[in-house]
Amino acid sequence: MKINNKIYNLLFCVCALSILGYSSCKKYANPPAIYEELQKNTAKQRKVLIISIDGLGGGELKTIAPTNLTAMQKNAKYSFNTNKGYSDAAGWVSILTGTGYVKHQILNDNFERVQDPTDDEHGTITSYRNVFDYITQFKAVKTGVVTPWPNLRKFLSNADFAPVVSTDIAVKDSTVALLNNQTGLAALVVNFRDVESAGLNGGFTAGNAAYKSSVTTADTYIGEIMTALKARKNYANEDWLVMVTSNHGGSSTVPTNGFMMVYNTALKPLELKKTGFNTVAFKSSAVTAVVPNDKGLYNMGDNKDFTVQMQTKFNSSSYYPQFLGKSTSLSGSVMTGWFWMQEGEQWNLEFGGSANGGSGKQQLGMPGVLGNGWHTLTMTVKYVNATTRTASGYVDGVFKSSYNVSVAKNINTNELLKIGAFGGESDFYAANLSIFNIALDASTIAANISLKDITKHPNFANLIGFWRVDEGAEGLLENKAATGYNMVLKGPYTWAGIGNDVPASTIPDPNYLNGDKSFPTALGDATALSLYWMNIKILPDYGIDGNPFLKQFEIEFLK
Repeated sequence: MKINNKIYNLLFCVCALSILGYSSCKKYANPPAIYEELQKNTAKQRKVLIISIDGLGGGELKTIAPTNLTAMQKNAKYSFNTNKGYSDAAGWVSILTGTGYVKHQILNDNFERVQDPTDDEHGTITSYRNVFDYITQFKAVKTGVVTPWPNLRKFLSNADFAPVVSTDIAVKDSTVALLNNQTGLAALVVNFRDVESAGLNGGFTAGNAAYKSSVTTADTYIGEIMTALKARKNYANEDWLVMVTSNHGGSSTVPTNGFMMVYNTALKPLELKKTGFNTVAFKSSAVTAVVPNDKGLYNMGDNKDFTVQMQTKFNSSSYYPQFLGKSTSLSGSVMTGWFWMQEGEQWNLEFGGSANGGSGKQQLGMPGVLGNGWHTLTMTVKYVNATTRTASGYVDGVFKSSYNVSVAKNINTNELLKIGAFGGESDFYAANLSIFNIALDASTIAANISLKDITKHPNFANLIGFWRVDEGAEGLLENKAATGYNMVLKGPYTWAGIGNDVPASTIPDPNYLNGDKSFPTALGDATALSLYWMNIKILPDYGIDGNPFLKQFEIEFLK
């Protein structure tokens, strides 16, 4: 018997239309057709088991240190600080699709995508496939899900086995039964819910006796599941990757960071940590970070004072890319808004109000300031009167130049606030972008260039956006100011671990050793690791954010 993946894709779309009532079907680019002969394979068959203990935070797991999970660490890569899911459903969708919340936009318990009020209202809505879709497209195997949550069971309605259970102990019993009786089972998702329920009554801490007891009970269940796994009739010919994680720590409404444990008998123990500085490599115009909808917060009109500051490191002497701004693209001298431009090692401040009755491009150039490592670039805009609005540039706290931009008049635009090359190509790192709703004075700028804690800034109350750009995983840049919006990454972005080569406002990691690899973990890693383990190529069209980080450790398990 042969399975053609192109035929599967057609069937998948038809099923999606009939079951979900979608008005259109997402088209996925097909790799070359893959055919698998259903015949006995003498090589070990790779399989995956994903277990989530909902509501268990990484810090609490580390404190409680339950018996079985602690023992599994001896053959595991593990993290106690995995990024948090944004809710029960959001965390699970990230686990099962390999995408962050920024992409899948599923937050509520009904597992339906809703429009984020801060998102681009005209943006394309994309639905992402779950891990079982990929596995069964390329492998002739069986899948299963065991959960007491009906909505999660429905989300994985394409599973071959989905026993209806209502308690955690029933989850354990049904999982053991599947492992005992289903030899063709190769991908299984298991969900325990009692820990989160216990945390809602008394707190999500080891000090809550009911919470701690639920954690140790779930750990006991995992021990029984692992015993059943290793007792399978064909276990000697199977190679299981077991991932134990949580959809988030804490509650669904106040989530905290979770944990992730990736276990295989061949793995050596290692705690995965984000080490050193991790930022985005803005290596082409395809990679950007934007505020999808700022509700006008970053429109500065014709008379508002403001300050923009960002730390940058340019890796090439590119010409004419606009690398930060809220502006239309430059066409000749026609533009509306403001942007920063790279011209070799020269930094240009550009203003224009063509669409609002003002002038076209006005340019102020500051030569020789973008090379030689990290620099802090600061722009202030000060309204004086109807004929004078002064824009000034500072580099590393030192005043460089200024000019009058009043003839631009109104610089408001519907374009998005954006980091990244547009209007050209570039290669740079960015960090610690801040926007104030006042024009900072020269002494304040100079005194706070190396400020490590933004909350200590004397004008913190005027901060309307602050993005560190140091998350290290997935596609969300969190706004750390009291006012403002998150930024989201677009395009084929990658996170670059650059150790302790840090900008002035970032604290060097005291635990970083030269040559260390940084391993931030994200919920989407579960899907990426599943596909990697089962030798399924992850294509760019899948949109998966997760990192199949076991690639870094193949020497341990590839014989």
